[in-house]
Amino acid sequence: MRYLPHTPDDVREMLDVIGVKSVDELFGSIPETLKLNRPMDLPTALPECRLRFELEKLASVNRDAGSMPCFAGAGIYNHYVPAAVGQLLLRSEFYTAYTPYQPEVSQGTLQAIFEYQTMMARYLAMEVSNASLYDGSTATAEAVGMALRIFKNKRPVVVIAGHVHPEYLDVVRSYLTHPEETLRLVPGGSDGRVDMAALDAAMGPEVSAILVQHPNFLGLLEDLARLRETATKHESLLVTTFSEALAFGLIKAPGAFGADIVVGEGQSFGMPVSFGGPLLGVMTTRKAHVRSMPGRVVGLTSDRHGNDAFCVTLSTREQHIRREKATSNICTNEGLCALSAAIYLSLLGNDGLSKLARLNHHASRHLAGRLAAIPGVSLPFGQSPWFNEFAVDLPISAAELCRRMADGGILAGVPLSRFEPGQERRLLVAVTELCSGSEIERYVAAFGAACA
Repeated sequence: MRYLPHTPDDVREMLDVIGVKSVDELFGSIPETLKLNRPMDLPTALPECRLRFELEKLASVNRDAGSMPCFAGAGIYNHYVPAAVGQLLLRSEFYTAYTPYQPEVSQGTLQAIFEYQTMMARYLAMEVSNASLYDGSTATAEAVGMALRIFKNKRPVVVIAGHVHPEYLDVVRSYLTHPEETLRLVPGGSDGRVDMAALDAAMGPEVSAILVQHPNFLGLLEDLARLRETATKHESLLVTTFSEALAFGLIKAPGAFGADIVVGEGQSFGMPVSFGGPLLGVMTTRKAHVRSMPGRVVGLTSDRHGNDAFCVTLSTREQHIRREKATSNICTNEGLCALSAAIYLSLLGNDGLSKLARLNHHASRHLAGRLAAIPGVSLPFGQSPWFNEFAVDLPISAAELCRRMADGGILAGVPLSRFEPGQERRLLVAVTELCSGSEIERYVAAFGAACA
């Protein structure tokens, strides 16, 4: 039975107001050949109990990261999520508090956001964090728009330096009116990192910012000090993005190199691998640029009795501020995901985060060394520093290797041909703390057998 809440009189009244005689006339611009004039060919509806059984049977066909050893990354990482994270998120005052529309009665939500902002700013060595965005890709797109706004669109070019996540770039392009004119791509060099000579040649007075991913899409660490020098030389901004947030538990944060805007994906902080979402977009910047930053910023003040009071200090949401002239069309924040990250970071603390990052790095180095010893296998960028993800060249198709290893119950990695033609024999492998020593040994054995 279709659910149509409007009575015939309701429909007639609405049609009269907009000046059409019928619902068919309302959709008259749609060609008849595109209209479905018959019932949809669907099976007979099932009782609830039978429907649930059928859906569970379909779901059981999936092989997910929780059901087998997972060495896949490329932007989403299979880290352990402490049980306390999910349990605290289930508290009704958090779980149902979508957003602080009435700040004066939303102190708990505002405090949670404030704590998250404080952690992100400190972790990335920046001065200001917003209350979060949708994910790393949209955060990257917002950062590009922000850089253009800072220069009032008088410097209309952003240089993309080296290997930025291809899906992030797709989202950036979708945000821009003329992406082919706005974005200037500089390739990676032979070491997998930014080709600095090509970068210098791409710079000019029309460039507002350099955008670089660190660690980059191949897991390699870029030379942010040299990139900062190049940006300063040309009076441009340095914008960095990341997909593996855990990396800065071990390596120096982008803000320590003088980055102007730092954005990225916070999924590694307390969010499971979950069929692509929900995710967490992190955005931080310098105080000088805060009024060009999208989203909202929560601040701490005092009420008339001297008690702490949290408030929305800045809010650039289009539906109640400037509409089409707004800073951005971002109209929400990932409050529950931001809270998840804040809880996760609180549980680990500085020492725990550093130890976890070091564990990931050492396990990655160990696996890379074992794989490089397999005949026909090599590390194309083995001389460059990386965190917990690296590329491997294979004697066979990477997609075929992944298929063979999946048949044996192992997620081997991500074939790079998925993102770039000509990379059919190159695989991207990620190692996290959930890849135990025995699983790494099993991986090496299965990898060698699959390549034979």
